[in-house]
Amino acid sequence: MAYAVFKTGGKQYRVEKGDRINVEKLDAEVGDEITFEEVLASGNGDGLDVGAPFVDGASVKAKVVEQFRDKKVTAFKFKRRKGFHKTKGHRRHLTRLEITAI
Repeated sequence: MAYAVFKTGGKQYRVEKGDRINVEKLDAEVGDEITFEEVLASGNGDGLDVGAPFVDGASVKAKVVEQFRDKKVTAFKFKRRKGFHKTKGHRRHLTRLEITAI
């Protein structure tokens, strides 16, 4: 099975064809086809091609399935015996991708 390691949003993802992954929000509409050129490594069972820093001629194609927001994350700060406490939360914007080709 062919796989690749690519970089987007400051993170690296190992994917195969047909995988569904959540990445940091991309500026694309649902149904759009996206190509990632920053492939760090690619392999197909018997060998592995490692780039320096990227593999020449390799790319990962993906289809945008959904734009959504993640679960709420709550940050709670306090200082003991001082009466100070602060609650703050946020929800990350994510994009769900389906890998179509490597």
